[in-house]
Amino acid sequence: MSDINLEDLITDIADYPKPGVVFKDITTLLKDSEGFREAVDRIADHFADAGVTKVLGAEARGFTIAAPVAYRLGAGFVPVRKPGKLPRETYAQEYDLEYGTDKLEIHQDALDASDVVLLVDDLVATGGTAVAQIRLVERSGARVAGMGFLLELEFLNPREVLAPHTDAELFSLIKVR
Repeated sequence: MSDINLEDLITDIADYPKPGVVFKDITTLLKDSEGFREAVDRIADHFADAGVTKVLGAEARGFTIAAPVAYRLGAGFVPVRKPGKLPRETYAQEYDLEYGTDKLEIHQDALDASDVVLLVDDLVATGGTAVAQIRLVERSGARVAGMGFLLELEFLNPREVLAPHTDAELFSLIKVR
């Protein structure tokens, strides 16, 4: 590992998308070839011995981290999409948002009981998206080995939300307090 400070490569955008919110813009990390490589390598190296066969990534920002992590681990990549984006039979899982609900889907043939799955995303905040993905993995008969994130918004307590749903390790590169 290098001495790159990944947090320095993420740009804070005040009052986006609404007043009072500080948006963590990862595009400044993604455009930095060394920083992007370092982030992917750190997540992949952390889970290198977990026996991962598939990596799930939720659209859209999760794709940018999950796909290269899958490549590094020699695992398959499974896109997790919003409804209507996948062309074959899907499993769907609804989850709560601040004001309402949303839904995520994976292809029914994306995972099977032999798969060991790593969930990878840019950010874990309230944990809702991760819980939905855990349920999709379980519905497929596969097992969640871990969860890897660039950012963890600790002040929203995602670990407390996730704990009742999985005992898989949550690993984050940057913890925002």
